[in-house]
Amino acid sequence: MKIRTGGPEDVPDLLALLDGAVAWLAARGRTGQWGDQPFSTAPARVEYVERYGREPFLMRLAVDDEGRTVGACVLSEERGRHIPAVAERELYVRNLVTDRARKGTGIGAALIADAVEEARRRGIGLLRVDCYAGDDRRLVAQYRALGFTETEGFEVEQPTGVWPGQVLAIRL
Repeated sequence: MKIRTGGPEDVPDLLALLDGAVAWLAARGRTGQWGDQPFSTAPARVEYVERYGREPFLMRLAVDDEGRTVGACVLSEERGRHIPAVAERELYVRNLVTDRARKGTGIGAALIADAVEEARRRGIGLLRVDCYAGDDRRLVAQYRALGFTETEGFEVEQPTGVWPGQVLAIRL
C-alpha cells in the first residue's frame, strides 16, 4: 500500500468508500452516524464530498498494489463549523474512511500517521478530528487506539434528532 495525494478525479473513489462504509454500518444497525442511504445518492452530500478534491483541502489516498483506493483521509487547516475553535494553528481530519472489506489491516492507522507527518511538515503541533459519539462510542475508542485523546464533546441538531459528536486531538 502507498499513500498519495488525491484531487477532483478521485472523488468517485472517495464516494465509493463512503457508500461502502454506510452499507457496512447499516448492515450492523448502526445508522446514527451517517444514516442508511449511500452518499452518492444525495446531491448535497456529493457536492460536499466534491469540495474535498479542491483547496483548502488535502485529500490523501491509500492505494493498494493493484492501484485501487482502499482508504482516504481529508485534511484541512479549517475545522468543521460545529467544532469549538482553538487558540493555535491546527491540522484537522475532516474525513477518514477505509474499505470495510479490509477492516483491521492498518489502513486507517497509516493514514493517521501520514496526517501526523503532514502536520509536522507544516510546522503544526496539533492534529484534531471529530467523530460520531453515539451508540456505544465505538468510533471514539477507535480514534483513541490511533493515538488521539478525547477533548470536548458537542451536539448537532438534525431533522432526525441530536447527533452526538466528540473532538479528539494528538499533540505533536
